[in-house]
Amino acid sequence: MGSERMEMRKRQMSVHQETVSSSQAQQGVGNRGSNACCFCWCCCCSCSCLTVRNQEDERTRRSSNEIRGAGIPNCEESPTPTLEDVYSWGQSFDKLMTTPAGRNAFREFLRTEFSEENMLFWMACEDLKKEANKNVIEEKARLIYEDYISILSPKEVSLDSRVREVINRNMLEPSQHTFDDAQLQIYTLMHRDSYPRFMNSAIYKNLLQTLSETTAES
Repeated sequence: MGSERMEMRKRQMSVHQETVSSSQAQQGVGNRGSNACCFCWCCCCSCSCLTVRNQEDERTRRSSNEIRGAGIPNCEESPTPTLEDVYSWGQSFDKLMTTPAGRNAFREFLRTEFSEENMLFWMACEDLKKEANKNVIEEKARLIYEDYISILSPKEVSLDSRVREVINRNMLEPSQHTFDDAQLQIYTLMHRDSYPRFMNSAIYKNLLQTLSETTAES
C-alpha cells in the first residue's frame, strides 16, 4: 500500500509539473506576442512620425524655395532711363535708389566691387515691408536672416553689434519692420562708401555718354 501511495503521488507531481510548464510556456508565448505587437506598433508609430516630419520638412523647404525663387530678380524691369534721369542720379542717392533703372545700374557697379549683397539685402527688406500675410512675413524674415545676417552666409552684410542685437530680439516675433535698423545702416553705408565711386565709374560715365549721344542725334 505504501509503495502504491508513493507511486500515485509521483504521478500527481508529474502531472502538476507538466501543467505548470505548459502554463508558463503559453504565458511566455503570450508575452512575446504582446512584446512583438508592442514593438511592431512602436516601429509603425516611429515610421509614421518620421514620415509626417519628413513631409513637413519637405513642405517647408518647398515653401522656402518658392519664396526665394519669387524674390529679387537679377535685373528689375524698367523703361530705359532718360538723360535727365541719369543726371538726377548724380545729384541725389535717394533719386538713384527710388528708380528701378537706377538700382539696376548701381547693382551692376556693386557686382564689380563684390558688394551686391548690400543692395540685395536692402531690396529684400523693401519687399518684406509690402507683405501682409503673417506666415509669409515669418518665412521671409527667416530667409533674410539666413541669407544676409547669419555669420555663416557668404552674403553676410556688415552690421554693428547693436543692430545685430536688435535683429535677434525682433526675430522672436518677426514683422515687416524686423530689419529696419539694419536696412538704414546698409543704406547709409552704400550712400557714403559705394555711391561716390559709382559716380566716377565707367558704368555711370558710359551710360551718361550713350544717352547724351542719343539725345544729340534725335
